[in-house]
Amino acid sequence: MSTKYKTQPRKIYYVTLTVVGWMDVFTRKDYVNIIFDSIRYCQANKGLELFAYVVMPNHLHLICQTGERSLNDVLRDMKSYTAKAIVDAIAANSQESRREWLLHLFEYYGRGNSQNKNFQFWQHGSHPIELYTQEVIVQKLRYLHNNPVKACIVTEPHHYLHSSAHPDRELNIVDLW
Repeated sequence: MSTKYKTQPRKIYYVTLTVVGWMDVFTRKDYVNIIFDSIRYCQANKGLELFAYVVMPNHLHLICQTGERSLNDVLRDMKSYTAKAIVDAIAANSQESRREWLLHLFEYYGRGNSQNKNFQFWQHGSHPIELYTQEVIVQKLRYLHNNPVKACIVTEPHHYLHSSAHPDRELNIVDLW
């Protein structure tokens, strides 16, 4: 792995996880819940500290850090688990109108990659950006929370349900200040 994308414990990073082909998967609450459950598991068992998040239809942004563990390792494990769980959930969902199309595309993306056996759900990498000053943290926090507004999903950041900006957010976050 390039040193450009290596993370260090106890440093705050802005990361992005993107579905292959930018496919809108997180339009269904069941699939978002898999992400939330995995993040909760990583918070409880892997030392993930979450400061902010947004789950968009085809990607998610996190501002986070880890204690002793490598953030890269925590994200790798989270991506591995959620990829399998979401693909399995799609395959088992008889109400999923896009089921065959989505499964076909996950298989297509997986075929071109020797690291995958049957499918690929996430694009490779998380492109961590170290947030080394308060100014950079504020910039990324605003970008993250305004992502649903820019995508014309909501008119105000706090209206978006799958975001730390929402007053009834579903994940526990650590106060940055």
